[in-house]
Amino acid sequence: MLATLVIGLREGLEAALIVGMIAAFLRRNGQPLKPMWLGVGAAVLLSALVGITLELISAALPQQQQEAMETVIGAVAVVIVTFMILWMSKNSRSMKSTLEAHAGSALKGGSVFALAGMAFLAVLREGIETAVFMVAAFQSSLNPLSAGLGALLGLAIASGVGFLLFRGAIKLNLAKFFKATGVFLVFVAAGLVMKSLRTAHEAGWINIGQDITVNLAWLAPHGSARAAILTGVFGIPNDPRVVELLGWALYLIPMLAFILWPRTWRPSAASLPRLQFIAAGTLTVAALVLVLAAPVAIPSAPSATSTTPLRSSAGQPAGSLRLAPGDGKTLVVTSADGTEASYELTSHGTESHAGRTATVSTAAASNATEAEPAKVSADMLSELNGGRMPVGISPAKNPGPFAASWNHKGSITVWLVNHQVIDAVNTQGATLTLSGGGLATSRTIAVAGEGGWHVPEKHVTAAVTELSSFESAAAENVLWSRYLPAVFLVAALMLLVTARRNRRQLLITAPSP
Repeated sequence: MLATLVIGLREGLEAALIVGMIAAFLRRNGQPLKPMWLGVGAAVLLSALVGITLELISAALPQQQQEAMETVIGAVAVVIVTFMILWMSKNSRSMKSTLEAHAGSALKGGSVFALAGMAFLAVLREGIETAVFMVAAFQSSLNPLSAGLGALLGLAIASGVGFLLFRGAIKLNLAKFFKATGVFLVFVAAGLVMKSLRTAHEAGWINIGQDITVNLAWLAPHGSARAAILTGVFGIPNDPRVVELLGWALYLIPMLAFILWPRTWRPSAASLPRLQFIAAGTLTVAALVLVLAAPVAIPSAPSATSTTPLRSSAGQPAGSLRLAPGDGKTLVVTSADGTEASYELTSHGTESHAGRTATVSTAAASNATEAEPAKVSADMLSELNGGRMPVGISPAKNPGPFAASWNHKGSITVWLVNHQVIDAVNTQGATLTLSGGGLATSRTIAVAGEGGWHVPEKHVTAAVTELSSFESAAAENVLWSRYLPAVFLVAALMLLVTARRNRRQLLITAPSP
């Protein structure tokens, strides 16, 4: 409510001052006020329609498009309030004379419509600024009804103050008023910067700088009066992200410096271009430092050829594996005794594994390391089958021993993320074909194989964590090595253009020798 009240008060008072100045001028010249009120009424109606239309369009959009719309409205509101503060600082002293000059021109032309049009355009600018800023404030408010009441109250107070000023009933130090409200609105606009960056992320436009900086829940618990002030008025969330805090500071600090900097400390017209050139050079150097230094903070990328430890099904060390250098399609497995074996991997697409989307590759493998017995007794067969005889074979009818033919089969499955091994498993098995020993026909059974291995779970977790940390750091580094330097360079370019213009103006106005 406080934010919209101040917005309504300040913008309404600006409009009231403009209308009052025009009215006073017309009254001194004996002209009717009706054309002016026609223009004012039309401007107020159109401004209200702009605000209502923006709100209706935003509410009718799907969720993601709503976030995008809120981002655009917030950004426009920030531009408007910035322009409003800068314009008032530059033109407040000459506003009255300028308006009277325009009104005088309209009277000389003898056109009623010119007077109505002048009042219409003067109030329309303030009205549309107010409408856009109000919509953005409503969308950031925790209580839209309270925000609406604050806006109406602010406009009502502004109308009353404007009327009293017009009648000469009160005097108001407008310079101090606009300075104080300007400081407050800079904080509100900085909050809108944070809100716009948050909705831009939710709309899918900004995905960098999303690490949480501080947790302000202790300072402003949800539902408390402090939360209403911090979030509802100043737009600061309980969990500001890096990019939001950066945007907030980059907007707030220069704007506060512009408003609060004492006039006695401001540079002279002669020295201003030189200071602007120095500031532009400083920003350029800062941008170059960020471009060169920011990538240094990125941790080293995990090596694609680093070794991954293996454990047997019994939990004993079983060697290691690594990807062969080159195309990354050859897996090299080193057993516990130092023997190496190479396997060609075949990709089978992607799947979710260990919390990541990983490429799944397989290779055929057989780990038979010693000759299997050619004869199998009944007891050995029972042991191979898990402690009981296979179905259909009876010790009484089929006492054995049986002739054994072994066929070992194995499969290695590897999960890769960005060509990094995060997990692997080797499953082993065998088929045993029995004949003789009382069997009328040969029988084939599946038995468990030896030599399987897997990557320890702790190593899988560590590999995923290391890879995610590297990717996050590399992605976040884009903010510091590209976007922030770009902002500095744009600011430096604007300062250079302004400095050149100011220097040319000095040369033009300099007295001739």
